[in-house]
Amino acid sequence: MSIKTLNNKALAWLKITVFLLALFPLCKLGLSAYFDDLGANPIEKITRTTGYWTLSFLLITLTITPMRRLSGWSWPARLRRMLGLFVFFYGSLHFLTYLVLDQFFDWTSIVNDIVKRPYITVGFPAFILLIPLAITSTNRMMKRLGGKRWRTLHSLIYLIAVGGVVHYWWLVKKDITNPLAFALLLAVLLGIRLIYWLRGLLKH
Repeated sequence: MSIKTLNNKALAWLKITVFLLALFPLCKLGLSAYFDDLGANPIEKITRTTGYWTLSFLLITLTITPMRRLSGWSWPARLRRMLGLFVFFYGSLHFLTYLVLDQFFDWTSIVNDIVKRPYITVGFPAFILLIPLAITSTNRMMKRLGGKRWRTLHSLIYLIAVGGVVHYWWLVKKDITNPLAFALLLAVLLGIRLIYWLRGLLKH
């Protein structure tokens, strides 16, 4: 079996492993909550943790195409849908923590936050744009939309990624180490895509 391709059994085990690893941050957060170990501000801890992993899984998902092109490995693409759904999963937890635990469904306060706080102004639409991507992630929806329209819709992931990084950067007040790391990684991933796009134009 080549490292570039995996048989169905190996791929199934890989998917199970990745799925369990992707749940690890949530399990760790749940255990911290159970043992009352979320710190002085539990809501902020949950919000920051779910937001961090939303952005982490988003960038991991965006890494798959450059990895496939640079290495020739085909199997990472088989993980992209699951990883993309974990982006939506953690993003939903992030948003629901803010909506339910932080704001208690106070819609007036939420609207004011969206208008007055720049990081929420950017983060809220980034999450909203994730919803149609999650809904259309199935093979059936891909067929209904058609390949071209589906790819056009899912190219929103780049805008979402930029919005997510900006959201995180503006949220952090002092130590920007993590937002900077995310920004640099995103720049590299988008840069690789730009290079391949330009090469495609030159061939034609």
